[in-house]
Amino acid sequence: MSYRAMPKVELHLHLEGGAPPAFIRGLAKEKNIDISGIFDEQGGYLYRDFEHFLQVYEAACTTLTGPEEFRRLTLAVLEESAAHGVVYSETFVSPDFCGGGDVGAWREYLAAMVEAADEAERTMGITLKGIVTCIRHMGPEQAKTAAKCAAETKGDFIVGYGMAGAEMVGRPGDFAYSFDMAREAGLRITCHAGEWGGPDMVADTIRDLAPERIGHGINAIKDLALVDQIAEQGIVLEVCPGSNVFLNAVPSWEAHPIAKLRDRGVKVTVSTDDPPFFHTTMTDEFDMLARTFGWEEEVLSELNQTALDAAFCDDKTKEAVAKRLAAG
Repeated sequence: MSYRAMPKVELHLHLEGGAPPAFIRGLAKEKNIDISGIFDEQGGYLYRDFEHFLQVYEAACTTLTGPEEFRRLTLAVLEESAAHGVVYSETFVSPDFCGGGDVGAWREYLAAMVEAADEAERTMGITLKGIVTCIRHMGPEQAKTAAKCAAETKGDFIVGYGMAGAEMVGRPGDFAYSFDMAREAGLRITCHAGEWGGPDMVADTIRDLAPERIGHGINAIKDLALVDQIAEQGIVLEVCPGSNVFLNAVPSWEAHPIAKLRDRGVKVTVSTDDPPFFHTTMTDEFDMLARTFGWEEEVLSELNQTALDAAFCDDKTKEAVAKRLAAG
């Protein structure tokens, strides 16, 4: 059995990281940009490890030179998501890739993304919301610029603020100012932690940035007292098993801690992270969870409900998405 047709909620998806390789190759050809070195013989993305992945990711983004490209990108990503049953998605978007952090330019990029999201909702039945992310390895000062863009454009589409990038650069507290800016503007907070860093990185992120959700968070499993704290505080983990296995953050699906975290009371959700980079889809994630842990439709539906409860959108949107989940 495949769970392809099952309606799904996804909370951890990088917009640029969702770009189909053929889409990026097409843009590169249009613009005469030579990034042929980032693709393998089969046409997929090619990289050696996580650090190289970040370089390939940023090379792919060089083709995204204006709002129109981001409109097309958003449609391409949502088409892929909708084909795998996703009815609600939250995507990470960075002003650093959309106008270099200039608020005026960011508004133009954002308008293009919103236009595409509205079209996709009408034609594909998928709702998209955006979470502005600063890029960790660009440093705390650049994070303040991203937070300003987020604060200035908070609204129906931009609902949250977070941080992605190279997790081992700096400590969470270095970025506290930008997170405080976003929180004061009324944005909901998430943050990548515990994919590569140990449980101490997760603990510091919780203490210094006070997120409602944590991206990945899987290395919390190495400190069961911390796992219990996460469960008690109701912090939701945006777990991306296929990504973790592909990048060797864990050695195998069987070794992935998602089941242990859930069994200990942690609220876990499932997402694809950067699906074409990691050769995964939401269908693959659900199918592998069923195959590896014996999770059947009841458990997978519970994951969807946990994700919807943790979504940063408003109640009206949640009610509409709940109907789509029920209809499936």
